[in-house]
Amino acid sequence: MAREVSTDEVMAALSRVNYPDYPTDIVSLGIVEQVAAGEHGGIVLTLRQATAREEVMRQIASEVHRVLTHELGVQAEFRVHPIAAELGETTGRVRMAGTDHVVAVASGKGGVGKSTVAANLAVALVRLGFKVGLLDADIYGPSVPMMFGVGGERPQSAGDKSFYPIEKHGVKLISVGFFVTDKTPVIWRGPMVMSAVRQFLNDTVWGTNDFLVVDLPPGTGDAQLTLAQLVSIDGVVIVTTPQEVATLDAERAVRMFRQVNCPILGVVENMSYFVCPDCGERDDLFGSGGGAKMAKKEGVPLLAEIPLFAELREAADRGRPLTLAQPEHPASVAFIELARRVAAAMPE
Repeated sequence: MAREVSTDEVMAALSRVNYPDYPTDIVSLGIVEQVAAGEHGGIVLTLRQATAREEVMRQIASEVHRVLTHELGVQAEFRVHPIAAELGETTGRVRMAGTDHVVAVASGKGGVGKSTVAANLAVALVRLGFKVGLLDADIYGPSVPMMFGVGGERPQSAGDKSFYPIEKHGVKLISVGFFVTDKTPVIWRGPMVMSAVRQFLNDTVWGTNDFLVVDLPPGTGDAQLTLAQLVSIDGVVIVTTPQEVATLDAERAVRMFRQVNCPILGVVENMSYFVCPDCGERDDLFGSGGGAKMAKKEGVPLLAEIPLFAELREAADRGRPLTLAQPEHPASVAFIELARRVAAAMPE
């Protein structure tokens, strides 16, 4: 006969069950919705459907059954809260109030210029006439405050635990960089990262926006999974450089977002090539065609090829993104075209 267990015991056991292939547990991700007593003993466990991939949900259910049966000795009846198609959800979570579209900018590895792409994409969308917010979810390396020249500012309280974003160059901004000093390292474990992303989404008074651009940290970790579990993402832009080591990691990012049912808008190849300012010759410093090859392999569009320009770095260092500072610059023109393609790919 199965013994009686408390809800706390069950939740503690379930916190040892990780989402398949990731180091984050299903309790932290909000997949466990409810634990209730069964009519004939045992428990009734309600799980939120975290992905449309049935094999992933079966793997979660199997591991949950193993933990409850073999570790706690309790019988469990499973119920699954399905993805709510009527809300237009593509990730199993809800749409953000007041925001029409959420677009994530991601990369498989660091150093590929992902934040530069995110910042200039946000500014380019503003130049096209859209209302835009930019959430800097790169918790360990927040660079958006510097890129917009607002590193020394602090968000104002909106009462309770809410706060207003800082607005600069027509973009509403929030970042952990506003809450720590420039030289303070962010030494946080996974649950704190997830909590920060959740707070930036839910406690920021974003108002009404056509787009919320989310600058994610490199890789496939807690911030990415938290975002995918909390809100409906309309599309992910994957940033890479041409060399194979970058495109290999970018492919992993594509597959991670597909696993949690987030649509991939396409690939941006950054640092695509370099044009010598003195002789005018083109030099493929990081190889050639890697982004196009990867896009074709994954069956997604190549959204843009952004050349390597010193002006991009200089504009970011000065806190005025190049798309705003020099709108006729070839890189700015490329970002405007990227913004047009992103906007055109959004669902009605």
